[in-house]
Amino acid sequence: MNLNNKTMFSQWTNNIKLLVMVTVLTGCSSDVEKEEKQEQIRDIEGNSYNAVQIGEQLWMAEDLKTTSYSDGTPIPLVENYDEWANLELPAYCWYNNDSLNVEDFGALYNCYAIETEKLCPDGWHVPSDEEWIALETVLGGAGLAGGAMKESGLGHWKTPNTEASNESGFSALPGGYRSYNGTFNLMRIDGFWWSSSEKSWYGSLNTVIYRNLKYDGSDLYREVAVKANGFSVRCVQNP
Repeated sequence: MNLNNKTMFSQWTNNIKLLVMVTVLTGCSSDVEKEEKQEQIRDIEGNSYNAVQIGEQLWMAEDLKTTSYSDGTPIPLVENYDEWANLELPAYCWYNNDSLNVEDFGALYNCYAIETEKLCPDGWHVPSDEEWIALETVLGGAGLAGGAMKESGLGHWKTPNTEASNESGFSALPGGYRSYNGTFNLMRIDGFWWSSSEKSWYGSLNTVIYRNLKYDGSDLYREVAVKANGFSVRCVQNP
């Protein structure tokens, strides 16, 4: 090997080493950023939740499962169908009254529990309609946000789980809901999450805005329901 070839080989080797170093450093930086994006919080009972930064908001990445308010007071558990149907007081339940559903899907709460303003851990709250709008805007608008929010795959969602990428890290699951008449519906098909914002609906003053995701679409739906329904809850960090 002549001098020129040796010089060229040495430069080529140095370039490869530099490329490897840059790749390693870039990979480390990406991992650090990913770790920084994910945080954990705990409720009053010690339940741990992942949280994720989306735009300027920090959201829970799991549905709430606490059975106590943030001050330690127990939330009433109501299983009986007729009792649930006649409630005008705070309550929670598990889907199909089966506590085995809590680990994946959390609890279902009526809106009277949300009105106490003590459902989320200290420093967190049930999002307003405006905060939901801010979330969907960051994710490309209501027509695309659902795909970016839904957990991907068919581990929890019914097929086809259309366009579910979970690129936001929100990890939305189809926890179904409990109707104001006490019946349970749509687990593994739809997910329902309360806002804290009331909205009159055909003259009713007892209705609240919520969000809905479906197994067969990428939309994030904005709907209105009576307070006696049982929906999932996601908390967002106080500003």
